[in-house]
Amino acid sequence: MAAERAGERPVGTERAGERPVGTELVMLERIGRRYGTDPPVVALRGVDLRVRTGDWLAVVGPSGSGKSTLLNIVGCLDRPDEGSYRFDGLDVTSLSDRGRAGLRSHRFGFVFQSFHLLAHRTVLENVMLAEVYAMRPRTGRRDRALAALAAVGLADRTAHLPTHLSGGERQRAAIARALVNEPALLLCDEPTGNLDSRTTAAILGLLGDLHDRGLSIIVITHDPGVAERAQRRVRIVDGELRGDG
Repeated sequence: MAAERAGERPVGTERAGERPVGTELVMLERIGRRYGTDPPVVALRGVDLRVRTGDWLAVVGPSGSGKSTLLNIVGCLDRPDEGSYRFDGLDVTSLSDRGRAGLRSHRFGFVFQSFHLLAHRTVLENVMLAEVYAMRPRTGRRDRALAALAAVGLADRTAHLPTHLSGGERQRAAIARALVNEPALLLCDEPTGNLDSRTTAAILGLLGDLHDRGLSIIVITHDPGVAERAQRRVRIVDGELRGDG
């Protein structure tokens, strides 16, 4: 019941900058995840992981190794079948679906390979919608979205539709949408997978700037060059973490 109330509060109204660097943020212990039954496919097995505030962690591994499953569990998009998960001291595994949704919408920002921008909405509207889903106050919503877009270098693209942007600009818009709710942790799933090398370098530069400002980041990637930019690296193979690389 306490977990349910925490989700309604909603969970974690603290903002990213309010947590001191080095505070334990993510603590996974013996996490396992299986899909299907005949026979089950083991996506994760016995995963232990620690992420502290201010970390930039890259999780690398081949396709099908469990990278995205791990990210989905950290971001409360999926539940583990076994093990424990604490986020900023909160026992996530005990939360109801509603509690996990509250935690997800207020403490995490998500950036995906395919951008997931609404084509019929302007860039500004796409970013503002993130606050609608998180049920943040209407007052100041436009100003906060404009500030997030300015922070990623899109102050002059706010009225454009996503279809009128380059791939790099669309990913910047997606990052602005992820940042507008001031998440404690930015989760990026192959954020440069659809971008050329020059645009990839620009997006990695943006992530580096955000990290320098104190944002905690986890990046899922199969690209060694992307992983190299991170502060820490772990490799996942057949659902098992192999330690810092």
